[in-house]
Amino acid sequence: MSKPFFILGPCALENEEFAWDAARRIKAIADRLDIEWYFKASFDKANRTSVDSFRGVGIQEGTRILGEISKELNVPVTTDIHTAEQAEIAAERIDLLQIPAFLCRQTDLIEAAAKTGRIINVKKGQFLAPGDTVNIANKLKTFGCEDFYITERGTTFGYNNLVTDMRSLYWMRQEGIRVIFDATHSVQRPGGMGGATGGDGELAPVLARAAVATGTDGVFMETHPNPAEAMSDGPNQIPLDEIESVLKTLLKVSEAVS
Repeated sequence: MSKPFFILGPCALENEEFAWDAARRIKAIADRLDIEWYFKASFDKANRTSVDSFRGVGIQEGTRILGEISKELNVPVTTDIHTAEQAEIAAERIDLLQIPAFLCRQTDLIEAAAKTGRIINVKKGQFLAPGDTVNIANKLKTFGCEDFYITERGTTFGYNNLVTDMRSLYWMRQEGIRVIFDATHSVQRPGGMGGATGGDGELAPVLARAAVATGTDGVFMETHPNPAEAMSDGPNQIPLDEIESVLKTLLKVSEAVS
């Protein structure tokens, strides 16, 4: 088993200075650890719990910033898209296009993303069983995309809670699907704070260790300099000054099981 790659960065692209600072700090860590990684940040949080919540800087500004970070720091970048129109715009600068969990069965969006020629990462909806992702994979292949991943990020369990079944990683890989484990969204408590989503960020590294031991191609972890002040999903993000230690542990787990 080869060591996983990582998708690292803040939940939302809060502003340009913030994005550059986060990217530079994560790159320094990635260089020290010699890991393969993508920098991530969302230009639009289109599925926020409250209409009053911060959404982002928008697709034109967001993809410009991410594209410049990619070029300057020589790191591939990824972000979410929500419509077929956004797929074409984002593909000009983004290396890996992500389809949000709530939109994972939207055929028109999958088709548009597939036809960009970019690598695609579809986040598995919390309402889907692992076997259901075969249908998503078949859609991508039908539209000409062979370079894709499916991300596991927990399953709805009662109200305002998610549970992660590590068997999902095994079952999806048995189907020939390349799998990413999303450690931070798997510890969300959707709508758990009434007008916002809560979470158990301290458990993200715990689940990440289990996923790497089970077997996963990549690990997705959101990280923020100060999660308490994050403009989106603060309770789930790993503090940036702790991420190097978390990564070192995951690399040791990967080495132990390889």
